[in-house]
Amino acid sequence: MRSRFSAFALADAAYLLATWHPSTRPESLELDASTRWYRLDVLRTERGGPLDRDGVVAFDAYYRSPDGAGVQHEVSAFRRDDGRWFYVAEN
Repeated sequence: MRSRFSAFALADAAYLLATWHPSTRPESLELDASTRWYRLDVLRTERGGPLDRDGVVAFDAYYRSPDGAGVQHEVSAFRRDDGRWFYVAEN
């Protein structure tokens, strides 16, 4: 989750797509260059440990845009395939 937030902060669409599960991954991803992501607060996690195949992360991601500051609250599902974690979808 933290690496994906960092990818949003750096506008690294290629990394975001590479860490998106193939079953839900879009063909392409366009990020808004005028939005600056600057803080991530992980609120809770469910599963996602070394022996788990899936997990859930609830978080707040803070940003600034031309319209002002804001926060995006999300609860995201992740799945591990072949030892790698992938973002699946917002719960």
